[in-house]
Amino acid sequence: MKYFKYLFSAFLWISILNVNAQQKEQSQEFYFGKTIKSKSGININTPISYNEKTGYGFDYRSAEKVTFEKKNISGKTSIYFSVKLPEGNYTIDVVLGGKKSAITSVKAESRRLMLKEVKTDKKEFVHQSFTVNVRTPKIDEHTNIAVKNRNKGQLNWDNKLTLEFSGEPAIQSIKITPASNVINVFLAGDSTVTDQDHEPWASWGQFITNYFTSDVVFANYAESGASLPSFKGGRRLKKILGLMQPGDYIFIEFGHNDEKIKGEGNGAWGLYTNLLKEFIEEARNKGGIPVLCTPTQRRAFNNDGTLKPTHGDYPAAMRKVAEELQVPLIDITKMTTKMYEAWGDEPSRKAFVQYPANTFPRQSKALEDNTHFNSFGANEIAKSVVLGIQQLNIGLVKYIKPNIPKYNPENPNQLSDWTVPMSTRFEIETPDGN
Repeated sequence: MKYFKYLFSAFLWISILNVNAQQKEQSQEFYFGKTIKSKSGININTPISYNEKTGYGFDYRSAEKVTFEKKNISGKTSIYFSVKLPEGNYTIDVVLGGKKSAITSVKAESRRLMLKEVKTDKKEFVHQSFTVNVRTPKIDEHTNIAVKNRNKGQLNWDNKLTLEFSGEPAIQSIKITPASNVINVFLAGDSTVTDQDHEPWASWGQFITNYFTSDVVFANYAESGASLPSFKGGRRLKKILGLMQPGDYIFIEFGHNDEKIKGEGNGAWGLYTNLLKEFIEEARNKGGIPVLCTPTQRRAFNNDGTLKPTHGDYPAAMRKVAEELQVPLIDITKMTTKMYEAWGDEPSRKAFVQYPANTFPRQSKALEDNTHFNSFGANEIAKSVVLGIQQLNIGLVKYIKPNIPKYNPENPNQLSDWTVPMSTRFEIETPDGN
């Protein structure tokens, strides 16, 4: 018996060691600084650029902009760090701070804001966590979602996780761990929802990430120019349904591009209504929780300072579907109407991509867009969506970060309140859809 007892003990001990080893392999840790000597991760004390062979490193020529201090790195502009990873959700633990005081904002992948302006004093180090969705177009062995040629180089669709540290950042370490037991919030929508890869374009889907704890992860499958039929036809809904678990959410916002579909059987009360119902039923069949969002308003003012309703019957059609099928609805159309009117015609321009010529690299003509937002405007819309979640009191409410004040679209913020610096990657071509 003693022999078997010792054999069992040895087997149990080996099993524990194997589990610990597997857990250690699951996490990747990176420590930065001239004198950092951690035994649990990779020590980086030189400005190594990302390459496929190592699978990690500074990206987008930011290696040359990094200052190495004793126990951290710092910079005066965006620092990009990438790690090769398979598709999945990952909890990111970062330690921010250093020898000097710093202000660090963190974006992930295609400019999803994860941490907004974390301030650290001299020699202060702060631990923060957030969860990021890393994805590829692959659905199964034979099928991919359709990705437009102009979007194939976007950070959302490559084989790595990219983190951008901006402001006057200071970073000591990054730990990346596969995340399970998180709530997925899938986003289905158009250019006003999608993760815009480059400045100065932005959408609410890439800023709402900053308002939730690491228990929630946003998987944004919205696409510029998308309508309900093109979203389904491009297999994006199929991808979402293949990943969806009971208790996950899908936020559905369409209208801008559905309005352009002409012909018999189309329109707000035809194809649009029918596909909304189909999306809802498909999500519910998977145990998911659909939430409908009416489309953001376009910036189009009447002479008396009121906003023109540019979406026709589409918001009303979505409201009716929500009522008939008992689906939670966030009325972004009404919220943004109040918001733009509160700003007024001229001040509201500051929330949109409206910039004089030569503001950005290779921009020879003025940008005058009344549909697509800049980061300030997108963040205001994201706050409206958070308000809608609070008003609905759905399950996501308990995962909103503490001390987030309730937003009032009738008293919106001003551009001067927005101090998060722009990313250093620009694109002057207008996103698809308007």
